[in-house]
Amino acid sequence: MSLETARKVLEIEARTLKDLIGRLDQEFVRAVDLLMNCRGRVVVAGMGKSGLVGQKISATLSSTGTPSFFLHPAEALHGDLGRLVRQDVLLALSYSGETDELLRLLDTVKRLDIQLISLVGNRTSSLAQASDAVIDVSVNREACPLGLAPTASTTAMIAMGDALAMAVLRKRGFNEEDYATLHPGGGLGMRLRRVENVMHTGDQAPTVGPDAPMPEVIYEMSRKGLGHTAVVEKDGHLLGIISDGDLRRVLEREGNRALSLTAHECMTRSPATIHAKELATKALSIMEGRKITTLLVVDAEGKLQGVVHIHDLWTTQMF
Repeated sequence: MSLETARKVLEIEARTLKDLIGRLDQEFVRAVDLLMNCRGRVVVAGMGKSGLVGQKISATLSSTGTPSFFLHPAEALHGDLGRLVRQDVLLALSYSGETDELLRLLDTVKRLDIQLISLVGNRTSSLAQASDAVIDVSVNREACPLGLAPTASTTAMIAMGDALAMAVLRKRGFNEEDYATLHPGGGLGMRLRRVENVMHTGDQAPTVGPDAPMPEVIYEMSRKGLGHTAVVEKDGHLLGIISDGDLRRVLEREGNRALSLTAHECMTRSPATIHAKELATKALSIMEGRKITTLLVVDAEGKLQGVVHIHDLWTTQMF
């Protein structure tokens, strides 16, 4: 019985979402344009279950580059109307399109010349007729066996809200770097951190000059404990790198003579590098692709800025 009910619910809601695709029209395009051209905030409002859906839609918009907040219609009627200002856009959710608390906001919305987008199940409703863009989220039936609890209708609303947010995201050109800026914490933020947030800089980054004798090179590598040292000119320009592997190969090849060589004579030229503003995920991809554990960070002029080690990525639990 339970599995049969669950399958039925999912089948109804899946059909509901599929039906929405065929209903997308110029009203949706107009809504996206209104959101794109908003010079204030996108204010999302709805009562009951529609309000809960509205809170999620508002959060999605905010996290993808569109400033937004949720306004409870009942609270708005008791003082929170002051949150609405000219140049805002109101996204109102009401399946019936006749929610009294929302309709009572319309005088203020029109007085402030606020553009109104509605997600409704009735295109001829009072809310729809007052709107600048109307998106039809009507459903053939609710997934509730009693036909009472909002189920398929709230699924339709939340999915259409996601569609709006993602269409605006694409049109705005919002990218991974923008997303990283808005999500500095949590698992998503960790995966989208930039190289500059995890690299070793200053005295933590092992460096020697090209004329440094190998005993000095070995000391620097041992002191910093990153398994390598960068070889740089006095002005900071990167010349090469000496890794544990390079050191081992020089000792095998040169024997005791190795200690009389300089860093310039033992270094690997043209080492793998990355810029500080790149995502740390790209640094990991380069290291895995080249089977190395260290990546030197340089600026546009080729000057060393720091170093990122593969352990830096693992210990921040980015992946």
